[in-house]
Amino acid sequence: MTGYSGRPDGGNETTIDLTRDRIDELAAEYEAREPFDLVEREHVETVPGAFASGEFGRRDAEWPVQWYYRRRSLPDANRRAAEERFLDNDYEAMVDAIQGAAAADSLDEKLDSLTALVGVDVPVASAILTFTHPDAYVAIGEREWDALRAAGELDGAYPDALAPDDYGRYLDAVRRVADRTDHDVWTVYRALWRLDADDYSSD
Repeated sequence: MTGYSGRPDGGNETTIDLTRDRIDELAAEYEAREPFDLVEREHVETVPGAFASGEFGRRDAEWPVQWYYRRRSLPDANRRAAEERFLDNDYEAMVDAIQGAAAADSLDEKLDSLTALVGVDVPVASAILTFTHPDAYVAIGEREWDALRAAGELDGAYPDALAPDDYGRYLDAVRRVADRTDHDVWTVYRALWRLDADDYSSD
């Protein structure tokens, strides 16, 4: 498949094939090199049930938000400010929003529930959904979007202000790749994260 590069430097057209073998290779690289790999695996196993039941603590609610920001290339001051905005939420509001998102039927309803919280926009909501329904949802960010764009799976630059429809398009692309290559969406996500790793200083 021929696509165009979504790299931050606006590089030349490139050819990237997201084949089953390539995704296996990238996912293995993720496991070997990404510092969050082990704790992600633990949380994928334990957090969804707690979020669905509503029986979780403040730290459990904070985890996806911290995970989202701490693995990205952000100045510490920006990261701390973003995390502190989320902490301005009342604990009961966190429980209601997260449990509501877990129970909601549609993506729009899930996003509406989560983005009602202080400090939660669509990208942060996507991180919470990643640990609410890891079989169906994955986080979105410029890095992951650019990887799909470079592979010709997604059109257009990463939006300055991400809307629910943008997240829906991104999810559709991830799911198409997962279906075509016989992988789950979480494995495809991990492969996308590694695809453009050399362009990001977090590596």
